[in-house]
Amino acid sequence: MVDVALRSKVPGTVRALVRDLDGRDVVWVEVDASDRRGALSSDSSATIEHAARTAWEERLPLVCVMRSSGADIVEGIAALHGWGRAARALTDCSGVVPTIFIVDGPAVSGPALLIGLADHVVMTEAAYAFVSGPTMVAEFTGVVMDNDELGGAASHARYSGAATLVATDLEAAVDAASQILSYFPQHNDEEPAPWATDDPADRGTPEAGALIPASSTGSYDVRAVIAALADDGELLELRPRWANNVVTALTTIAGLPVGVVANQPLALAGTLDIPASQKAARFVAMCDAFNLPIITLVDTPGFYPGKDLEWRGMIRHGAQLVFAYGRATVPRICVILRKSYGGAYIVMDSKKMGNDLCLAWPWAELAVMGAGQAAAILQRRATPEERAAFEADYTERLLNPYIAAERGFVDAVIDPAETRQVIAQALIALQDKREQIQPRPHDNTPL
Repeated sequence: MVDVALRSKVPGTVRALVRDLDGRDVVWVEVDASDRRGALSSDSSATIEHAARTAWEERLPLVCVMRSSGADIVEGIAALHGWGRAARALTDCSGVVPTIFIVDGPAVSGPALLIGLADHVVMTEAAYAFVSGPTMVAEFTGVVMDNDELGGAASHARYSGAATLVATDLEAAVDAASQILSYFPQHNDEEPAPWATDDPADRGTPEAGALIPASSTGSYDVRAVIAALADDGELLELRPRWANNVVTALTTIAGLPVGVVANQPLALAGTLDIPASQKAARFVAMCDAFNLPIITLVDTPGFYPGKDLEWRGMIRHGAQLVFAYGRATVPRICVILRKSYGGAYIVMDSKKMGNDLCLAWPWAELAVMGAGQAAAILQRRATPEERAAFEADYTERLLNPYIAAERGFVDAVIDPAETRQVIAQALIALQDKREQIQPRPHDNTPL
C-alpha cells in the first residue's frame, strides 16, 4: 500500500503514518531525536495520541520508534498534559490492537512510561530508558552510574524485564518487531493467521521425552522440548534473559500460532518466584487478549521459598499468574513433563483452573510435595531407615500421574512421542471454542 501520512504538517518531533510492514498494514510512529533530542511538545504528543486513536479506530497494530529525552521543558505543563493524553490513547489500545515500541535512543521520564504500556518493547543496543536519570539517582541515593548501567538495553533485558527483545540496531529491531507481529492478528476480533508448514501434524516426538533425565532432580533445557513440539523446530522466545526460570515463547503447531509457557529446570530448578510469576502472567494475558492458544509445559517443584520473597509480595505476585490463567478464555492445553507439586501445580494451569486438555507423561509426579519434603514433615522423628522406607512407599503410591487421572485431574497419560500429534489435534478441535463472558467494567487484577 501507499503510505498515508497522519498530521503531516503539524510541527514537532513526531511523524506518523499508515504503512506496510512486511505485508501488514500498521500505524507507524517515529520520534526524531535530531530535534532537541526528541523532546515531546504538546503538538508532538498529540500526534502520538492521534496515531494511537487511528490504530484503535481502524483496528491496526501500532509500532512506535521512540527516541525522546522527555517532555519539552520550555513548553512546560502543556507538554506534560500532551504526553498524558498520549498515554490514555495507548491504554485504550491495550488488548485491542498489538502495540510495539522500538527504543532506538533515549526514552526518559514520560516516554519511558509510554513504553511500559506497550505489549512488546524492542530495544537497540544503543538505547536506554529510565524514569529518573543518573543525575537524580546520584543526588538522592549517592550511587553514581551512567545511562547504560541504569537503563541500558542489557539492564532492562536482565533486571527489569522491560525489554522484550534486544537488537543490534534499528534495522534488526524493525525485523524483530515484524517477527513478533507475524504471530498476532491485526486486532482482537480476528484469529491469528495460520502459517504455511511442511512439518506433519502427526510427527512423532520421541526426542522430547528423551531429554528428561532419569533423576528427578536432573536439569535439562525445556526450550529443546518446545522446539521438538514446534513446527520445524522454530520458536521465538520473549524476555529470554529476565526471570529465566520460566520460558515464554511464540511458535506454531500444525501451522497454528500459539503461546508457550514452560518451567525451566536449568534456572532455580524451575521454581516460581516473583519475576517468573509476573513474566508468565503478562504473557498469558497477552495471548488471551489476541486469541493465541496457550500451551503450558509443567516441571516445577513449587514456589521458591524465602523470607525476602514473602516480604516482597510473593502472595500478590503469585496470584497474578493464577488470575491470568483463571480469566483466560482461549484454548488452553497443559502438559505435565515431570514434577508438579503444591501450589505451583494449581498455578501452572491445572485442570481445575479451567484448561481444556491436561496431559501427563508416564513418569510425571503430581503431589502436594515431593517424597523428601513429605518425609521431613511427617517423619521428623523417624530413623533414617524408616524415612527411606516412607519415601519409597510415598513415591510408589502417590508420585505418578495415574492417581490424578483416576480422579479426572489429568485427561490422558501419553507417550512423549505422541505429544505433538495430540496437541495438534486438540488445537484443531478447539479452534471454534467460545466462552460467554459476563459483562463488567473491568476486573481487579492483583498487581
